[in-house]
Amino acid sequence: MSKKFILNADDFGMSEAYNKAVLEAYNFGILKSASLCANGPAFEEAVNDIIPKCKNLSTGVHLNIIEGKSLSDTKLLSDENGNFNNGYSAIMLKSLDKNFMNEVETEFRAQIEKIQAQTNISHIDSHVHTHAIPNIFKLVVKLAKEYNIPYIRTQYEKPYLVPDLKKHLNFKYPVNIIKIILLNTFTIINKIYLKDKGLKTNDFLIGVGYTGMMDSKTIRYGLKALRNDFLAEALIHPCDYTELINDNHYQEFLITQDNELKDKISQMGIEIVNIDYN
Repeated sequence: MSKKFILNADDFGMSEAYNKAVLEAYNFGILKSASLCANGPAFEEAVNDIIPKCKNLSTGVHLNIIEGKSLSDTKLLSDENGNFNNGYSAIMLKSLDKNFMNEVETEFRAQIEKIQAQTNISHIDSHVHTHAIPNIFKLVVKLAKEYNIPYIRTQYEKPYLVPDLKKHLNFKYPVNIIKIILLNTFTIINKIYLKDKGLKTNDFLIGVGYTGMMDSKTIRYGLKALRNDFLAEALIHPCDYTELINDNHYQEFLITQDNELKDKISQMGIEIVNIDYN
C-alpha cells in the first residue's frame, strides 16, 4: 500500500516570521514543502537565506492575486497604486471575462518567472485557493505545462470531525463547511479537466474545514478518515510569532514541532514526503 502525506507551508516569503517558521519546521523534519509568494515582502530573504539551508525542500509558487502588490501592470486586478483589490467572489465572476483573464495570465507569468529565476519549482497552488476557480485552473494547467511544473494542488477534502466542541461551536466552522462544498465542487470539475494532462495532483486536501483552527489533532483526524492508497496534502500557515502564543498561525507552527504527531503518522503506515517524492 502507498499512503503518502505532504505537509506544506503556504505564505512562504510573506514575512521574516513566516520564513523563520519554514526553516525551523524543515529542520524538525515534518515540513518538507513550502509555497513561495513572489510578491511577498520577505521574498528576497526566503530565496537568499532560507532555501539554501533547506536542500530538499520542495518549493512551489503560491500564486497571489488577493493580497499585496501586483508584479505586472494591471488595471482590472489592482488599484491605481498596484494593490490587488478583488475578493474571491469578484474573481469568480470576473474569471468569465477575457480581458480580466488576460491580466491574470500576465500576472501569473510574472510571479512564476520571478521564482523560477531563483530556484526550481516543484508545484503550484494559490493564496485563498483562487486557482481552484475552474477558468483560472485551466490557465494554471496551461502555465504548469509550459513552465515544466509537474504538480498542481487540488482541494478535495473528505469531511471529518475532530472531537473538540470548541472547533465547531464558533462562527468559523459553518463558513468553512461552505468553503468545502464550493472547493469540492470545483475540484470535481478540475480533476476531469486535469485528466490526461500529464500533471500530478493530490488525492485529498486537509485544512479547509478547520481553517483558522488547525493543530496536530486536525491533521491526525483528517488522515484517519482516509482509506486505501492516497496522496494527501495538508496546508498550514506556520508563523513563528513566539510572543503571540494564541495566534492561529503560531499554533500551526507548533504542528511542525510535534514529535507525537510524527510518530502517529508513522504508526498509521503513512510516509511523510515532499512534492518531489517521485
